[in-house]
Amino acid sequence: MADRWLLAEAEDGGVDVAPLGPDGLPAGPVRREPDAAAAVRARPAVSRWIWRSTSPLYPRLLAAGVRVERCYDIEDAETLLLGHEGRSGAPRSAAAALARLRGTAVPPDPPQRSAEPGAQSPLFEPRSVPLPFSDLAAVYAEQQRRHDRSAHPDRLRLLTASESAGTLVAAEMNRAGLPWRADVHRELLHDLLGERYAGGGEPRRLAELADEVSAAFGHRVRPDLPAEVTRAFARTGIKIRSTRRWELESVDHPAVKPLIEYKRLYRIWVAHGWSWLADWVRDGRFRPEFLAGGTVTGRWVTNGGGALQIPKVIRRAVVADPGWRLVVADADQMEPRVLAAISRDPGLMEVAGRPTDLYQSVSDRAFSGDRDQAKIAVLGSIYGQTSGDGLKNLAALRRRFPRAVAYVDDAARAGEEGRLVRTWLGRTCPPVTGPGEDDAGEAGLPQDDDRADRSSTPDARTRGRFTRNFVVQGSAADWALLMLAALRQSCAGLAAELVFFQHDEVIVHCPAEEADTVVAAIREAADLAGRLTFGETPVRFPFTTAVVESYADAK
Repeated sequence: MADRWLLAEAEDGGVDVAPLGPDGLPAGPVRREPDAAAAVRARPAVSRWIWRSTSPLYPRLLAAGVRVERCYDIEDAETLLLGHEGRSGAPRSAAAALARLRGTAVPPDPPQRSAEPGAQSPLFEPRSVPLPFSDLAAVYAEQQRRHDRSAHPDRLRLLTASESAGTLVAAEMNRAGLPWRADVHRELLHDLLGERYAGGGEPRRLAELADEVSAAFGHRVRPDLPAEVTRAFARTGIKIRSTRRWELESVDHPAVKPLIEYKRLYRIWVAHGWSWLADWVRDGRFRPEFLAGGTVTGRWVTNGGGALQIPKVIRRAVVADPGWRLVVADADQMEPRVLAAISRDPGLMEVAGRPTDLYQSVSDRAFSGDRDQAKIAVLGSIYGQTSGDGLKNLAALRRRFPRAVAYVDDAARAGEEGRLVRTWLGRTCPPVTGPGEDDAGEAGLPQDDDRADRSSTPDARTRGRFTRNFVVQGSAADWALLMLAALRQSCAGLAAELVFFQHDEVIVHCPAEEADTVVAAIREAADLAGRLTFGETPVRFPFTTAVVESYADAK
């Protein structure tokens, strides 16, 4: 049996399936099955299923108790290919891809669905009008030819494969949910905020703090209204530009302490209070909708629920089931290690290959042992802090790690000039001029051209700072996808399940007796992802792991 099969949904609810050959075209008869679950169950030897889109299909398979080893998401691949070809923002649906292939009018993409509390699951949403099997096969075959036409086909294929794997992980995490103790959450809210008042008004502690703020000013002030707070300070002769904490802490006034505490508790009440708990936690699980590759850099986002901004104090409600544990793993100094791998800077690769603190090692080489200064310099080079002290730090860094600094400098220059900028695997930051821009560089290594006059504008400099970071952050996202894919495969024979992912942090929920196995699997997945993404380099990607019952105990 061929290892790749195409699955096309039919309008009557059935599916058409057939094996595919090396050219991406059908290599056997097309067979009709009553539904996707039946088709997959009948072919357990298939290692990769190719389908239009994971997000509407795979949740139905999971609900039927069917899990696939690998997939290829045609619409997700179309997004990456369009970006790589300088056509970011063009319609990405399979129907649009077919229209471009045939030279007919390209239909717009359907509007994005937003997740609201209590909204129906995508499992039960109306399905898009499917493409016939032959049309979907034609789109897939053309995508394979487009991969072949790229400068680095193997890298780009790895990117589309890993992004498809990410869609499987996201769907499985959405189904599993993050363990959440509603009773613990309620106790936390009561301890922090006090009693709730009828009618949805502010809880007791917020009301008390609001009274303290008003008493300090000598008149009624609503601390939840920044403009009113700013005017209140102005009446006392104190001028502030914002009510951000760092600015308030520089002010000497009796209203500052209760105001800062009010703002902290107000955010918890609004973002993770009783209403949030009622809306988002069901049957002991918090189920936000994770979206793989939800940003231009490839970082994940969630569609509602604020899963990526859970305050530390609220993490106490994230508790493993009885007899189970949470394995919480944080990648150590991931972005500087990625910079070492993509720049091939010998000195930085040597530093990033040690099982020691990277910033301390950099400080010993370039900053006389001042770790804080080294950290500021390394992150400043990645995030574009290239003025004032940042410029001095960058010069010191450039002397010891010239190829690393040149790599991000080149990416910034390409961004300023409006050219395409790529991650190591080929994820592409769109050009300023939009679809149709000529490709001027590969894998984040842009080439000089005659458009340098664009770099004089503030907007160009802003984009340059973004692309400087993009090549590192985006390549880190590429690595993280492969790490997740490898970890998912390692956990396939266990009861363990991935339940959370955020940039450089992953949480696995597992029986206590599987915790050591999961810790080892995370380490092995990180090493494998490093080799697959960047090739054989000295760079290592260590994780700090904690096996805990409560998420709050991990940090």
